[in-house]
Order: sequence, then structure tokens, then C-alpha cells
Amino acid sequence: MIASKRTFLIWFCGGLAAFAFTLVLHIPLATDAVPGGIAEHQSAPDAASVNEIHAAWMAAGVYGQAHWAMISDLVFIGIYGIGCVLGGLYYRSKSSIALRILGWVALLSGAVFLLTDYGETTAQFVQLVQQRGSDGLAEFASTLRPIKMATWIGAFLAIVTALVAERFSTSDA
Repeated sequence: MIASKRTFLIWFCGGLAAFAFTLVLHIPLATDAVPGGIAEHQSAPDAASVNEIHAAWMAAGVYGQAHWAMISDLVFIGIYGIGCVLGGLYYRSKSSIALRILGWVALLSGAVFLLTDYGETTAQFVQLVQQRGSDGLAEFASTLRPIKMATWIGAFLAIVTALVAERFSTSDA
């Protein structure tokens, strides 16, 4: 399967726009008691830590905002992840070896990002909806977080590097 450049750019740029929107929704979750906001929830290693964060968000009146922030996360993950996978499919079909390698990096990173971030965010959201932490879900989410972060960055850098390389390429433009 080969994706068009236009299609992948719509999804990729849409994903970046969704990410910016999601960040705005996350701002109120950074409180005095939870200065790291959503990142603290993502990295909370156990139920007790999750419960402390939930209590702090309830006390600050932003518990409902956390629901919307996590829902926006789920939307962002899909748009951005699909954009990276489509970008990978586009670039892996190029004749330039560098673009093909970057395509594979974007494709694999995007796919792993989709799986790990959906896993992490779903585990967080379940705890939020149930209004209680779970040792198993907290450990699962916190274990996936570094993988999710690495693949988010890897896919982003692969796509941006491929776009720049393609722009200056004489054979694959």
C-alpha cells in the first residue's frame, strides 16, 4: 500500500493540531498538588498514587476536565498515529534509500505509538471513570509511557527529516 503525500500530510498535520488542542485541555490539570498534570497520572506507578492525583483534581475542581483531556488524547492518538503510519508508507516507497529507511522508522514508530499510547490512555481513562486507581492498570500505563514517548518522538523526527530530505532531493522530489 502506498499513501499519497497529501493524505499523509493531512493526517500528520491534523494530528499535530489535535495535539496542540489536547495540550490546552491538559493545562488546568497541572495544579499545585499535581504540578506535572496528566504526565503524573501517566507515570503513576500504583493505585495509591492515582488515587492521590484524583483526590487533588477533585479538590481543585478539574476532575471533569480530566475526562475531556483524556478523550481528546484518544482522538489525537488516532489522528497522529495514522498520519505517521501513512507517512511511513509514503516514504518507504521512494527510490532513495534514506527516504525508505525514514519511511520504515515512521511506519514502525507510528504503529508502536498507536498501540502503546492507546494502551496507556485507556488504562488511565478506566481508572478515571471508575474514580479509583488500580495497581495493575497504573503499572501497565506507567510501563508503556516511556515506549510511547520514544515512538512519538521517533515518528515525528522521521517524518520531519523525510520532508526536509525530500525537499532537497534531486531524484525523489
